[in-house]
Amino acid sequence: MKHTIIIAEAGVNHNGSYDRAVDMIHAAARAGVDYVKFQTFKSEKLVSASAPRAEYQKRNCGGDDSQLAMLRALELSYADFARLADECRRTGIGFMSTPFDLDSIDFLATLGMDYWKIPSGEITNLPYLRKIALQHGRVILSTGMSTIDEVEAAVSVLEGGGTPRSDVWLLHCTTQYPTPYTDVNLRAMDALLACRCRGVGYSDHTQGIAVPVAAVALGAKIIEKHFTLDKTLPGPDHKASLDVAELTGMVRSVRAVEQALGDGAKRVTDSERPNIAVARKSIVAACDIAAGEIFTERNLTVKRPGTGLSPMLWDTLIGTPSTRAYHPDDQIQ
Repeated sequence: MKHTIIIAEAGVNHNGSYDRAVDMIHAAARAGVDYVKFQTFKSEKLVSASAPRAEYQKRNCGGDDSQLAMLRALELSYADFARLADECRRTGIGFMSTPFDLDSIDFLATLGMDYWKIPSGEITNLPYLRKIALQHGRVILSTGMSTIDEVEAAVSVLEGGGTPRSDVWLLHCTTQYPTPYTDVNLRAMDALLACRCRGVGYSDHTQGIAVPVAAVALGAKIIEKHFTLDKTLPGPDHKASLDVAELTGMVRSVRAVEQALGDGAKRVTDSERPNIAVARKSIVAACDIAAGEIFTERNLTVKRPGTGLSPMLWDTLIGTPSTRAYHPDDQIQ
C-alpha cells in the first residue's frame, strides 16, 4: 500500500446527536481522510451497572455518573447508523463503526463495511473475536493495553475462525487519553510484524499531529486519530481529539511524508539535475599557464560551475603538459 489509510475517529464525539454526527462526516470528508469511524453499542450490553469510569473520563466528564449512565448519553440508534452509512456514501467518504457488543456486530454486518475495526478493549474477548472472524471480512485490530502474546492469541482466534492473517491489520496503540510521548513507543510496530499479518499501523491518542506523522515515516500503513468539532464540548474524548483544522493539517502532512519516503533507490532526481552544474566545480587555471607547461598543484585549482573537467580527474591531470595556453579561471580542456 503506497497510500496510507487515514481514519478519522468520530467515536462518540457526536455526544449522542445524529445531526452532529452528520456534521462530523462532512468535516472529515473536507479534511481529506479516507474513512470516518463511529462506535456502535447498546450500553446495557457493553457495561454492567457497577462499572466505573476511567480516570480520564472522570476528569473530562465530571460528576458522579456511572460508566453506564455516561454511555447512555452517547448512544445512537441502529437506525441512526444506517442513515450515517448512507450519508457517507453520498458524501464520498468511507464509513466504519466499531461494534462493542455481539448484537452490534450482527447489525453492522448489514451495512457492508470495508473493514471490521476491533478496539483494544476487545482483544481478550474470545466470543467477540470469534464472531468477527465469522464475518470473513478485512479486520483492523487495535492492540492497546496488550502484550505481543495477547496480540498473537487474538490473531490466532481470528485465523481459526476463518479470517486469514493476510486480511488482518494490526494497529499499535497506547490506551491513555492523552498518551504521554514517553509511552508511545512507535518502534513497537516492528514487534507487531512478527505476527505475520497484512501490515501494521498506528492508532494515536497523543496531543497534536507529530506522532502519527512520524508513524507513517516509520512504516505505518493505517493511521487512526480522534477528532471533534469542538474541543470544549462535554464528553470523554473531546479534549484529546484534533479539531477539524488540525485533522486537515495531519492529512496534508501524512500525504507529504508518503511522497517524501520514495522507493529507497539513490539516484539524481529530475528536480535537482539542473543544479549539478551550478553547485559542482571544474578544474580551472589558477594563473596564466603557457602551452606545454606542466600542470601542477600550484597552477591549477577548482571552481564553480561544474560544466568542465571534473575535479575527480585531478590526479590524472597533474604532471601532464598543457596543450594550449590558459588564463586564470579558464576551464581546463
